[in-house]
Amino acid sequence: MNGFLLLGMALLACGVFAHMLAQWVQTQAGSLGLVQLPNHRSSHVVPTPHGGGLGIVCAASVAGLCIAAGLNWQTGFYWLGLGLVLAALALKNDIQHVAAKLRFTVQALACAAVVWLLWPLPPLALPGLTLTGAWLALVLWLGGVWWMNLFNFMDGIDGLAALQAIYMLLAAVGLMALHVPNSLTEPALLWMLCIAAATLGFLMLNWAPAKIFMGDVGSIWLAFVLFALGLVCIQNQGMNYAACAVLGAVFVSDATVTLCTRLLRGQPWYEAHRSHAYQRLSRRWQGQHGDAQKVGHRNVTLVVLLVNVVWLTPLAGWCLYRPEHAGFAVGLAYAPLLFAALALGAGKPDHG
Repeated sequence: MNGFLLLGMALLACGVFAHMLAQWVQTQAGSLGLVQLPNHRSSHVVPTPHGGGLGIVCAASVAGLCIAAGLNWQTGFYWLGLGLVLAALALKNDIQHVAAKLRFTVQALACAAVVWLLWPLPPLALPGLTLTGAWLALVLWLGGVWWMNLFNFMDGIDGLAALQAIYMLLAAVGLMALHVPNSLTEPALLWMLCIAAATLGFLMLNWAPAKIFMGDVGSIWLAFVLFALGLVCIQNQGMNYAACAVLGAVFVSDATVTLCTRLLRGQPWYEAHRSHAYQRLSRRWQGQHGDAQKVGHRNVTLVVLLVNVVWLTPLAGWCLYRPEHAGFAVGLAYAPLLFAALALGAGKPDHG
């Protein structure tokens, strides 16, 4: 009982700290250079502070440091260090543009470091093919780099990225707690709960209509730790590749279809836009209400949560408990989401 009480107090502290720091960034945004002005590619219509993800980074990093030191979790220090480097560069980009080449290089090095530090990792079974060795490392590295960027791309409407991160963390913890008895004492899972609590503290300010945005500092850091901790859980056999892929299916489907469509139309993949399926759907659902933006953003975010909980969580559990059916479960998870992204015109401009 004392352990659960201590954990509850730690989670509450993470949430309150993240909320208070994000609130401070909100009040100081003008002097910090952290005000995002609306333009034709944004999904908001008034100048809004951003960089509130700094609260998540700081609160979760303090919790991670305590866990790593208290439970002698050596690899935890690596995730903290790499994450802080990425967060610092992302915060700099939030304030003043940093060249995409530098940002991409640092992200690629961080993902390579994760794979190297956790090596060897379990083989990745694909239909008719099992990846091991250098091919497995290459696929995981590319997947990590793509995941970090697509998560950042999907942080475009109020509450979506924060709620997605909370969902993925809690769903993974819940599945592992059922799959591996006593796994809640593992340092990685404890940190996942702390990250979810910190993100919830920020979400209270980011829910539609958002008072502050996450910024690259939050989205890049969250994407990185989700990638790193996902591989940690796979290495510890609490999760597998298929279950992790299913939990992120909404974001992966939308971002991938959008990217492919834009490339086929000859549009630069790195150029800012608002043609993701979730953005197009939020504008479609705005209607003529006085609080149109709030309605559109809130409804899309809630629908994504519903899809995650009702559709994807059981399929992720299926992948975990019946790994021999994982290929079918992954296909079942992604097929309707890919179709929905195509049907919503992901990657196309509003007039096309």
